[in-house]
Amino acid sequence: MALEFFDKIEELIPVLKQEEGNMRKAGHIVAQSIMSGGILQAFGSGHSASVAIEICGRAGGLIPSKQVKELSGGHYERIEGVGTTFAEMWDIQKNDCLFIISNSGRNPLIIEMAMVARSIGVPVIAVTALEVGKHSTSRHSSGKMLWQLADVILDNHSVEGDATIELPGLPTKIAGTSSISSDILVDQTMVFAIREMLEAGYVPPVFMSANVDGGPEFNKQYTAKYADRLYRV
Repeated sequence: MALEFFDKIEELIPVLKQEEGNMRKAGHIVAQSIMSGGILQAFGSGHSASVAIEICGRAGGLIPSKQVKELSGGHYERIEGVGTTFAEMWDIQKNDCLFIISNSGRNPLIIEMAMVARSIGVPVIAVTALEVGKHSTSRHSSGKMLWQLADVILDNHSVEGDATIELPGLPTKIAGTSSISSDILVDQTMVFAIREMLEAGYVPPVFMSANVDGGPEFNKQYTAKYADRLYRV
């Protein structure tokens, strides 16, 4: 039996490589943010949260990074005003940078989060399916889509509905590609960011695996430095 999903991902890799310029731009934003004393923040509603986790709080990733957790878990992402209300308790500061991950890029929650970030000068990096977004309509009264509010767009090149494989006898497609393609984009972006910081003479704090000897001790010295930012909403 064919490995259909492997084939789909192999087809995506050369397409994702075409995003190099945008990954470098996003990496530059991250590098400047960290060197200026800010932190990386990342938000994804629903399954998109998996991509935020990929660049926040993991081995080999930047210590000054935080997955933004909206208290409802995205249950109200389609209700206008939730994002603006959430922003009242959201600790986001001018030197930070923000990744917003949303395949559709159309729901009010992420639209309002992007608007708030831009209003205080925080650059927004959107991880989204660009062509899907361009052919969709916004669910926000502004009419704006996430891609229109981003400083940099990382296009994961997912198809409408995300799922890619059709099987006989099944009315819906299976096997979405957005998680894997988005992870590839954001991980390469972190490589560009960290390399830029090193070239500037700045050694960025990067998590060592807690499962290797000395890892927890290594991490503790840095997490303590950023504790006042990393453990707030």
